[in-house]
Amino acid sequence: MTALYVAALILCALCGAPLFIVFGGLALVLFAAVGIDSQAVIIEMYRLASAPTLIAIPLFTFAGFLLAESKSPQRMINLYRAVFGWMPGGLAIVSLATCAFFTSFNGASGVTIIALGGLLYPLLTSERYSERFSMGLITASGSLGLLFPPSLPLILYAVVAQVNVDQLFLAGIIPGFLLIILLSLFSMREGKRSGAAYQAFAWKNVWPALRNAAWIVPLPVIILGGIYGGFFTASEAAAVTVVYVLFVELLIYRDVSITRDIPRIASESMILVGGVLVILGCALGLTNYLVDEQIPMKIIELMRQFISSKLMFLFVLNIFLLIVGCLMDIFSATIVVVPLIVPIAKEFGVNPLHLGIIFLTNLEIGYLTPPVGLNLFISSIRFKKPIPEVYKASLPFLLVMLIALVFITYIPALSTWLPAFLRP
Repeated sequence: MTALYVAALILCALCGAPLFIVFGGLALVLFAAVGIDSQAVIIEMYRLASAPTLIAIPLFTFAGFLLAESKSPQRMINLYRAVFGWMPGGLAIVSLATCAFFTSFNGASGVTIIALGGLLYPLLTSERYSERFSMGLITASGSLGLLFPPSLPLILYAVVAQVNVDQLFLAGIIPGFLLIILLSLFSMREGKRSGAAYQAFAWKNVWPALRNAAWIVPLPVIILGGIYGGFFTASEAAAVTVVYVLFVELLIYRDVSITRDIPRIASESMILVGGVLVILGCALGLTNYLVDEQIPMKIIELMRQFISSKLMFLFVLNIFLLIVGCLMDIFSATIVVVPLIVPIAKEFGVNPLHLGIIFLTNLEIGYLTPPVGLNLFISSIRFKKPIPEVYKASLPFLLVMLIALVFITYIPALSTWLPAFLRP
């Protein structure tokens, strides 16, 4: 009967049933099969609800959606353009930086592509960047900020893997900048090749743009400075961020209306958060069963027969995660896969922070990986282009990001140096 129930749940998943039903159902069936009370699943949900960092997820997500819905993206584009517009490929670098900034707050690449694609795509093509390059750049940039605090996937990974979220925030900064730098170098090459227009640097252009964006620019400093200066925790930083963004957007810039826009933005952002948390609560029950049955240890024993070194393990891990990344969204993958790989990685001596950044980088790239990378479909809809055309446009950026992944995987110091250096 247990096998029949499991087969029925798998069939439901293939037919499109919500993931929380599949995960919760599997947990209940499997616990019942080994004679353990179903309260084990509820206990895991309670443990999740009592996690101190959990409150940061909805607060940071709401702040990110609020920023994306305002005119702040245009302000940041103008500022980055005034600062970097003199470089070959300057506007492409501006696009990378702007998308990374906003994705780090809203935690959803689709929101970035939809919100900023309409602004950046016409600008890029008007300055002689090819349509293919412009579309590939925005598609790749959609997930570019996921390694920067206060990214929702960073917080979610910290909750699931039970690592310090403050340390994980620091661990993602250098790898995140490495991705931007390598993509910027590629963009500079494309800018020179296509003869893209760029403007001379002038302070007279910088100061007005800086004044216009002066209330948005300090946000990362407020968050990171507050956390690592000891003024507040990550959860308190999320609350401070929401209050600050509401103050700026409602009273300073007045881009959004408290009666017309705020309820809609709150609803849209909480739908994303609610979906993640419901899946997480049910999946933790299933994870508890896997741990009780020592499934990770059995996988370790199996791997030991074929993998004898840490380097080989990291190579296999990357291949596995790239496949996962193109088949599952980053939230589901974090909830399902992380509890399995954490004990295995620990057995091979992989630093927990390093593992987190490897995992998130792979899933970030997975958004861009054919055949079913989520960014590819969002861009296809946003720019009204066939999927094969989006594949071709995104491939060069995918290759650059894979090069960055090799550095991040095999140079652990990129992830571990900054947390160790700033550790109190």
